[in-house]
Amino acid sequence: MVIHVLHLGLVPYGTALELQRTLMQLRKAGRIENTLLLLEHPPVITLGRNARLDNVLASPEFLAQRGVELHEIDRGGDVTFHGPGQLVAYPIFDLRSFEPKVGAVEFVRRLEEVLIRTCGDFGIATQRIKGLTGVWTYALRNKPEAKIAAIGVHISRAVTTHGFALNVSTDLEYFDLIVPCGLTGKPVTSIERELKRAVSVDDVAVSASRNIGRVFQSQMLWLESLDDLMAQIAESPATGQSTPVPANQDTPARAPKELRELHGDGGELA
Repeated sequence: MVIHVLHLGLVPYGTALELQRTLMQLRKAGRIENTLLLLEHPPVITLGRNARLDNVLASPEFLAQRGVELHEIDRGGDVTFHGPGQLVAYPIFDLRSFEPKVGAVEFVRRLEEVLIRTCGDFGIATQRIKGLTGVWTYALRNKPEAKIAAIGVHISRAVTTHGFALNVSTDLEYFDLIVPCGLTGKPVTSIERELKRAVSVDDVAVSASRNIGRVFQSQMLWLESLDDLMAQIAESPATGQSTPVPANQDTPARAPKELRELHGDGGELA
């Protein structure tokens, strides 16, 4: 099993949303392999299917002044924030392609496992909390447990979109604009806050990719661009041919060079 990985850098939320939708359709048609998008967003608040608008504490005018966008979307969960310094991962996976097949609840549990292992790679012990989704630090003396990563997914005909957001060097003051995930009195944290030192989002992306490969028992093939992804599209099923898959590249020998800025809305991929 191969998962293609694209590290896209800073991408506007609307652009990434359109790209996910396009790749989802291509995955449903069997024209691409399972694909993982790793990126960051400019400041944006998103409201999932179960979100309440009153969990956004700031007015539209104030958000506009701060340059924070607001999007209502089809993922599960409540309200959350995305911004620079936060690693966002969007797996475009066909859950039927894994052996054995992966169900919706198991998929979320696996994403939590990826996050727990990734935080562990940086020396941060994290946990699941019964009845809640996401990953949390442990409570210590005079320090409550805090949420370090959020998960919200959408599944259509077994193909996933949306995913997880892991706070690396995120400006946590933005979370004061919302009730994160609709949970009052629950603080948020980041890798940098826990370690009290700078951490590269690129380094965390490499760790997260490696752990997705381990948890989903797949080879991770890093691609340089969207053009490279499209070059992997299988030929028409009528031909009975497919594009050869390159040898395993679990993680790059070095972090992939910065990809060119993503332009357009992904419509050229359709």
